[in-house]
Amino acid sequence: MRNWLKRRFIAGFFVTVPAVATAWLLYVFWVNVDDFFDPLYRSVFGRSVPGVGFLTAVLIILFMGIIATNVVGRRVLAVGDRVLLRVPVYRRLYPSVKQLIESFSPEKRNSLKAVVLAEHPREGEFVFGFVTSELLLGLPDGKRDMVTVFVPTNNLYLGDVIVLPREAVIATGLSVEEGIRIILSAGTATPPRIPRAELPPDRS
Repeated sequence: MRNWLKRRFIAGFFVTVPAVATAWLLYVFWVNVDDFFDPLYRSVFGRSVPGVGFLTAVLIILFMGIIATNVVGRRVLAVGDRVLLRVPVYRRLYPSVKQLIESFSPEKRNSLKAVVLAEHPREGEFVFGFVTSELLLGLPDGKRDMVTVFVPTNNLYLGDVIVLPREAVIATGLSVEEGIRIILSAGTATPPRIPRAELPPDRS
């Protein structure tokens, strides 16, 4: 009976906690967004209106998406980008953050070329990473094909950028979506067997 209860409790724990944690994160986002817009709607309606701030944020994101997929809208956003790039301090952070987040966007997923295993940070230790670019390195004894690999170290958007010889990385044959799933699941989504594969050819 004790083992039966233990197994059921553990199973229930791992079913309940992710659902509760997801609901809690959505609630925190809901509350913070509502609090942000609360002064505006309080001045309009004379009282707090729960949920309107969250709905406003959703509509703003949708509106920006409509603009971003429109020819004229893209030009307007390009002008906005140029303005932001003139703001001191902000211009040093904005391009890098924007490029990194866009790398994982479904619209620009091709910036992540392959999911690989790289020996990092020391010999004998391998990490999952994403090949983001390829380059030709000029050395005294000749040229060498290199690849730039982004290795997430904190969730998905923060990590290390390492440059390795092309032959030093191990192609996994996994899709970018599978690689992202592995990172977000702390490795629990790693398949039991990784197929043999080769890096896609350098198209530069």
